[in-house]
Amino acid sequence: MTIQIRPIADHCGAEASGIDLRDLDDSGIDALKAAVAERGVLFVRDQELTPEDHIAFARRWGTIDINNYFPANGGHPEIAEVRKAETQTTNIGGGWHTDHSYDQVPAMGSILLARETPPTGGDTLFSSLGAAYDSLSDGLKATLEGLRAVHSADHIYGHDGIYAKTDQAADLKGHDVHAAAVHPAVIRHPVTGRKILYVNPAFTLHFEGWTREESMPLLQYLYSVGMKPEFQCRLQWAPGSLAIWDNRSTWHCAMNDYQGHRRLMHRITISGVALS
Repeated sequence: MTIQIRPIADHCGAEASGIDLRDLDDSGIDALKAAVAERGVLFVRDQELTPEDHIAFARRWGTIDINNYFPANGGHPEIAEVRKAETQTTNIGGGWHTDHSYDQVPAMGSILLARETPPTGGDTLFSSLGAAYDSLSDGLKATLEGLRAVHSADHIYGHDGIYAKTDQAADLKGHDVHAAAVHPAVIRHPVTGRKILYVNPAFTLHFEGWTREESMPLLQYLYSVGMKPEFQCRLQWAPGSLAIWDNRSTWHCAMNDYQGHRRLMHRITISGVALS
């Protein structure tokens, strides 16, 4: 089996073709891992995976994190469902974010499999925060070097959080889970060693030792850099499409442009390592 991997944008994303994920040897897995570390997200189309296949493939990447907030797929607690019904107007992940930055040891990444997709829309955007960091001035890089940022999920998933006020509230769980962590504002990628901007609009609250009011002007500027179109790639889903992404080096944003249609994704999250 010859694996073909091609970039899909200048700074972010790649697509692998010519493979069946159920039938990869160790060298094939290593090639996919290298592509994810280098490109941030890897897309594979036309995979016929059962839930058991999905779980077995994920275990070749590392330990599986059980999600505290999303509903589990029946009979498979390893699989979290990211879903939106025809009648719902709110989607999950509809703003720029990176998953699990609120954990003391953030997840390495996720393996997301499309089960049901709308006829149009429902794409996911990814952005390279390595490229965003590289674009900053030397002066701003020096300022960020000593900063640490506080992250939390409570304002998103808690009883009074953002989703509690939407039509996703009944589907989500973990309202009593409290998650908070402090990480460097700039990290080195555990595999590549590349410097990466590690703040995000959803879960970063403020810089350590700074008030939120003091932090927000700088954070908003950094967010605007991370959202620049030139650092992004866009994935268009179909049933059987699968994406593997690195939470340390990318943000993502799920487009909510398919009102009246159902979208169901199965997500398995892979444990990571402490960041520095």
